[in-house]
Amino acid sequence: MTKKQIDEAEPDVDFVERMRHTLSHVMAAAILELYPDVKLGIGPAIENGFYYDIDFGKTKISEDDLPKIEKKMRGIIQRKLPMVRREVSRNDALDWAIDGGQTLKKELIEELPESDKITFYDMGELFTDLCKGPHVENTGECGPFKLVKVAGAYWRGDEKREMLTRIYGVAFESEEELEEYLKRQEEAKARDHRKLGKELDLFTFSDLVGAGLPMFTPRGTVLRDVLANYSLSLRQKAGFSRVWTPHITKVDLYKTSGHYAKFGDELFMVHSQVNGEEFAMKPMNCPHHTQIFASKPRTYKEMPVRYMEPTTDYRDEKTGELGGLSRVRSLTQDDSHVFCRSTQIKDEIHNLVGIVREFYSEMGMKLRARLSYRNDEDKYLGDTKLWKSAQEQIKQAAIDNGLDFFEAEGEAAFYGPKIDFMAEDAIGREHQVATVQLDFVQPERFGLEFVNEKGEKERPVMIHHATLGSIERFMSVFIEHTAGWFPFWTAPEQVRVLTVNDQVEDYVQKICSILSGVVLEKPLAHNELRYTVDESDESLGKKIRRATEMKIPCVLIVGPKDAEADEVSIRLRDSEEKAKLKDLEKYLKGLK
Repeated sequence: MTKKQIDEAEPDVDFVERMRHTLSHVMAAAILELYPDVKLGIGPAIENGFYYDIDFGKTKISEDDLPKIEKKMRGIIQRKLPMVRREVSRNDALDWAIDGGQTLKKELIEELPESDKITFYDMGELFTDLCKGPHVENTGECGPFKLVKVAGAYWRGDEKREMLTRIYGVAFESEEELEEYLKRQEEAKARDHRKLGKELDLFTFSDLVGAGLPMFTPRGTVLRDVLANYSLSLRQKAGFSRVWTPHITKVDLYKTSGHYAKFGDELFMVHSQVNGEEFAMKPMNCPHHTQIFASKPRTYKEMPVRYMEPTTDYRDEKTGELGGLSRVRSLTQDDSHVFCRSTQIKDEIHNLVGIVREFYSEMGMKLRARLSYRNDEDKYLGDTKLWKSAQEQIKQAAIDNGLDFFEAEGEAAFYGPKIDFMAEDAIGREHQVATVQLDFVQPERFGLEFVNEKGEKERPVMIHHATLGSIERFMSVFIEHTAGWFPFWTAPEQVRVLTVNDQVEDYVQKICSILSGVVLEKPLAHNELRYTVDESDESLGKKIRRATEMKIPCVLIVGPKDAEADEVSIRLRDSEEKAKLKDLEKYLKGLK
């Protein structure tokens, strides 16, 4: 098949994706030459590269083996072997898999519908693979690449199936793009929140507690609380009232809301030992908030009703998908729900967008918005006419609020479309963070209503909102965004006082009395300064190194000369200076 024919057959697949897909085949061919007895799984192109899942049997593969696989791959690329597509019969496809001992491929072929065309791609006479394509014309068109990681992956994503070895590679059109990507990855490793979380003593995990269940140390709890309280303060100013709901609920609540049918396999189930009643650990909070709204008669004069609740939810995530704070089984949502009239949607979304903008501006993170719509799948609930109206409203809200947005079909929640905010971190990665979601479905399913001006019953609209999303996940993003050098107002330990020797004890007490009286006004009111004193017998150099390793934003160094001059030496991340003791409070209040 020529490049022109491939372009005509798959017009929406760009060259880079085809190149990456071809490289997955090149890698599989190289591995088969090096390890002839392996069984191949699947090998798609992915963002920035490709991977292949392979059963190596008893052979153990590590990242030390990647250079020799790369070398073999480069030899295949230099041969400019043609990538030729061909259709085969079902029997021929099965014969190919059986003859080659490719049991995983046999399973895939057997599951293909009878009506499907079965296609193979031949890489010259060297390698053949079951594949829909498309690919580049020949292996010589493959650009710069590098194999970067070896990981485990369950076959078909099923924890009950065999564990395969997944080898990842990255690939780009130019060496410059590849080098830039690898530099960013090195920077990302240095910023990894799991590494920094341990170094900065922020959180920990325990096998006795369980995978995906993080515990926060005193330092990590300070950071967590400061971020959550700032989010709460912004919503409180916008008219939200705080509520509280229990951590378990009757399963009937989620059956009514529709969550049980959609996410029943993610529920942690709890059974009463008294009467056998079945409960679930709550995986989300919106159904509970509907019941607070429904707890008494409502009128149009009360609308909108706004609830907020920072609370921990529980989801039975697969062990293989857990990762640090990014994906956990206990996640704390800074959740909010607005119950309003359809005529109030515009103003409510405007308020929520304002909260998001203010929060992420303080975080130093640039935002753009993904407008998440439904597609033609049957996973969505509710009237399609209401969906159409809701999608038009969130798009108009994005335009009215001047959001930098793009549209994405198939990303909506099952009950309604949403605005998902994507935050760009310090090294250019995007993370989904805050969200604003329109919901016409749950008010209908729970029979929510209020009395309007005419004395008639009217159905409210529900707007879901989270500023941080999951606090744990946001912390993972924030730690990596800042590389652990947190803004002064968020730092678990903002100031550390270091003594040169024990001759300055009285002067240090004088400094501590000033620090104890400092109140930081922004972005939170009544934020008392967090400080410690290092009076250990170690050398000043060791004390400074330790404070730097802990990324303390402000270090005050106190020696006899400082005491004599009634001043302190101030060491910041990127500067050093002196300040008079009488000016210290004003100085600290001015730190960013």
